[in-house]
Parts: sequence; structure tokens; C-alpha cells
Amino acid sequence: MSKSIMIQGTMSNAGKSIIAAGLCRIFHQDGYRVVPFKSQNMALNSFITEEGLEMGRAQVMQAEAAGIEPLVCMNPILLKPTNDTGSQVIVNGEVLGNMSARDYFAYKKELIPSILKAYHSLEEQADIIVIEGAGSPAEINLRENDIVNMGLAELIDAPVLLVGDIDRGGVFAQLLGTMMLLEAKEQQRIQGLIINKFRGDKTILDPGIAMLEKKTGIDVIGTLPYISLELDDEDSLSERLDQHKQGLIRIAVIRFPHISNFTDINVFDTVDGVAVSFVTGPDELKQADMIILPGSKNTMGDLKWMRQSGLESAILKQKGKAIIFGICGGYQMMGKSIADPYDVEEGGSLRGMELLPVTTVMDQQKIRTRVQGNFNTLPGGLSCISGMKFSGYEIHMGRSEPQTESILCLPDIYGTYIHGIFDEDGIATAVVAALADRKGIDYQDIMQNNMSGSYRSFKESQYDKLANMLRQNLDMERIYKIMDITRGSNK
Repeated sequence: MSKSIMIQGTMSNAGKSIIAAGLCRIFHQDGYRVVPFKSQNMALNSFITEEGLEMGRAQVMQAEAAGIEPLVCMNPILLKPTNDTGSQVIVNGEVLGNMSARDYFAYKKELIPSILKAYHSLEEQADIIVIEGAGSPAEINLRENDIVNMGLAELIDAPVLLVGDIDRGGVFAQLLGTMMLLEAKEQQRIQGLIINKFRGDKTILDPGIAMLEKKTGIDVIGTLPYISLELDDEDSLSERLDQHKQGLIRIAVIRFPHISNFTDINVFDTVDGVAVSFVTGPDELKQADMIILPGSKNTMGDLKWMRQSGLESAILKQKGKAIIFGICGGYQMMGKSIADPYDVEEGGSLRGMELLPVTTVMDQQKIRTRVQGNFNTLPGGLSCISGMKFSGYEIHMGRSEPQTESILCLPDIYGTYIHGIFDEDGIATAVVAALADRKGIDYQDIMQNNMSGSYRSFKESQYDKLANMLRQNLDMERIYKIMDITRGSNK
């Protein structure tokens, strides 16, 4: 019989995903078969499994930490916001349809059998299931028919650890206030409190911890320091989207209102001398060596936003000065036109940026597929990656003509549907070397300290770094006891 531990938070971005990943890594290191689980994920960063099914990237990251392949049963429900009041609902990796927030709230209890089936399938293959909640369990307006926080914990009888984010301030009020808003039976499920993202001298925090423990009757089992990690982020609250680094090579990523799969650019953060910035204004593009238009969950709406903000005009002015690269929705925008005859997004048709000779029609069926191959011969500044091996996946509603195997390109202008296009060994460093060469910079000077080995091995080192930090600052003996596991009993 598998054991479980659930990580809930006082708010979004309190650190649930990262802590769950770290626990997955620790249990994996300790010799247990461990799997992640999140019943309902709301995120625009998604992934395609080997079976061609779509799931949230947070559980993919946690599966990597656990040393296993991601399965869609680890995230049976994925909500991908299409606007401020509605989302595309994906169940067991396939699109169910678009729903307003109110309609989904009324419908979601119908998904409980799917959630339980997915969870029980994981029980058959794991010693430990690390479960992640969503948002906060104290959102009392959403308590009815809850399927992701305390409602789920009750369904599967899981003990809960509650995480608060001290970096935003008010962590004692977060934790105590959350406890006060829970029902008595829910309070009893919480077996430990965690303070996350602490900076400074912990002894100064100790009196507050003692008072918090007295008021809640629950021990603080860990105070986790703020740690810098290069791991995939889940959603638009990611701190990565606010970064404005300094570097010799500048990559500007358009921060669309409905940006999706911005994890495609993460690999560049591992390259020394590269400054990746997510931009929202025209002036931020003037010094860019490369401009990336990433994925979007509302391609037509985000293209209109670019026009209104002046970004489209600014990008067009950079033609011939910077390399312009579009991925998925960004690729569609760079074509001649986008048509939406089935009202998949906003309906009607829209002129594209006319940077690439491609036309796109939104279809009712989503394309979901894994892709691998070798780059064809590329012209212009990225000719250096011609013939190199790539792998990734496609997730899109639109179909573009002419169809291409990997990249449609003109000199210094490139577009692709493939997410993860830069992740294979050597591609990102080759791109940076090409950008440096265009500026007359000796790329050896900026790349001498870059990651050795593959991007995958780099991420493995980040999971180990995370696990080491948790071991040093969490009461792991207590966590094993909460799960009723005698350490070493698996051996």
C-alpha cells in the first residue's frame, strides 16, 4: 500500500511545486519508488507525453526529480486559461472543451472519478505519492466540491504540510489565517508547517515560530532559505518573467498576456554571458541580439496586444539587426495571416506580421505530438545549427501552410511549432556563439564557464541541489513518521 504526503500552500507561488519536487528527489535518493500527483493544474506551461497526451510541466519537472518518465495520470486535469474568465479544460491529456469559470465550478465534481482513477493507478506503481495542492485551501468561496486541496486530501486520506512564503511578508498571518479559515477536520490533516524563502538570521525568526506553534498547535518542521535554482516554472507568477539580467548577449522574449511554455527559453539561463529578459515595451528591444516570440494560448489576442503596445512595429524595425525567432503561437503571428473559422480563439481573421510566408487556420482538433529529427540547412545567423539533432513536442490548435519538418526560415528570421527546440546538447551554446560572432565578440571569452555536459545533466544537478537544501532544513525524520514509514523499510 503506497503512502502519501500532500503539500498545500497559503497562496499561489508559495513554493509548493519546488518543495514537492525536492521531496520526490529525496525519496528517490532514499531508494523509494516515488511519483508526483496534482489533481488539477492551472497553467499555460504544458508538455506532451510519449502517448501524445497533454499535462502540466510542474508534474513533468517533479517526475524528472523522481527519476521517472512523466505520465498523464500524474496530472489528470489541466486548465489552460484562454482569457480572464475562461479556460480550456483538458482531462486525461485530451481536450474536453472551453468553459467559463462559473461553468467549470459547477461541473468539476463530475471529474472526481477521473481523479481517483488516476490516483489509484499511481498507487499500484509507487511506494510514496507526493501530492501538490493548488492556490490556497483557505479560498472558502471555492470550498464546495473542492477537488485539489482539502477536498482531495479527504478523498484519499492524505496528511498535509502547509507552506507559507516569507519573502512576500506576513508569513505568520498567512499560516495562522489559513488555519483559522479551515474546518476542524481539515485543521487536523495539517501535520506540519513550513516557512519558505527565508533570507537572514533564523534566530531572529525563532520567537515568531514559537508563538505560531502555540497558536496553531502545529510544529514548524522547516524554515527553508531562499535558493536560486534553474528549474521549470509552472505559471505566469514565475519570478523568471520579471528578470532583467545584464550580459554581453541579449535575448529579448516577448511577454505576451497569454504567454505559454516560456520554459522553452530556460536553457539560455544556463549560458554565461547571456541576459534573457521578458519584455513588454518597444524600447526594451533596441539592444536585443535575438528576439523570441514564444507560445501563446490566445495567439490572435496577443498579436493585437503587440500592435496596440507598439511591439510589433518595434520588432519589424529590428529586422536585419537582430535574429527573430517564433515558437508555436509566436510562429503563427509571424506569418501572413491567421484565420479562426470555428471560433477557437476570437473568430474572424487577422493579418500577421508578414515576416514568414506562412498562413495559419485555427482548427477544432488540437495537434499533440512528440518530435525529433535534425535541422535542415538553415540560412543566416543560425546556420551553425544546421544538421544538429533536436527533439521536442508540438501542442497547437492551428494548422499552418506550407508545412515544414522543423523550422520555416528566411535569413535571420525563423519559426517553428516545436517546444524544447533549443534543449538538445549544444544547440543553445551554438546559438549564443553565433550571436556573439555577429557582434564581433570572441565567444570563447563568454562561454568558458558554461555548463558542462547536457542540459539534462544540468537539471539533474539542480534537483540534487534542491534535495540537499531540503535535507538540511526540513525535519525529514518527522516527514517519514507522518507518512508512517520506517526509514530503510523499502530495502
